Amino acid sequence: MKPTLIGACCAIALVAAAQAQAQDARGMAATCFTCHGNEGRSVGGVPPSLAGRPKAELLQAMKDFQDGKRSATIMHQHAKGYSDAELDLITGYFAGVKPGAASPAPAAR
Repeated sequence: MKPTLIGACCAIALVAAAQAQAQDARGMAATCFTCHGNEGRSVGGVPPSLAGRPKAELLQAMKDFQDGKRSATIMHQHAKGYSDAELDLITGYFAGVKPGAASPAPAAR
C-alpha cells in the first residue's frame, strides 16, 4: 500500500471509532433523560439540567453519589451502575450538549 492510502485508511478508522464512541455516550446518557430532560435539559430546573455543565463538575457529582457523600433518593444507586470509563463518556456527552430551554412533552390526545 502506498503511504497516502494507509494514512487515508487510518483517518477513516479514527472517524468511525469516534462516531461509535459518541453514539455509545449518547446511548448511556439517554438513561438520564427521563428525569433530567431530553438531552439533559430539564423542564422547570428540577432536577437540574445537565446540558452544558462542566465535565469535571458532573463527574465529581457522580463520584460523590457513588461514594454516598451526596444525598439522593435514587442517584446513588444509579451512579453505582456505571464504571469510571462509562461515567467519563456520559459526563463528557452532557458537557458537550448546548444548554437551552427544554422542550416540553407533547400534549396527550
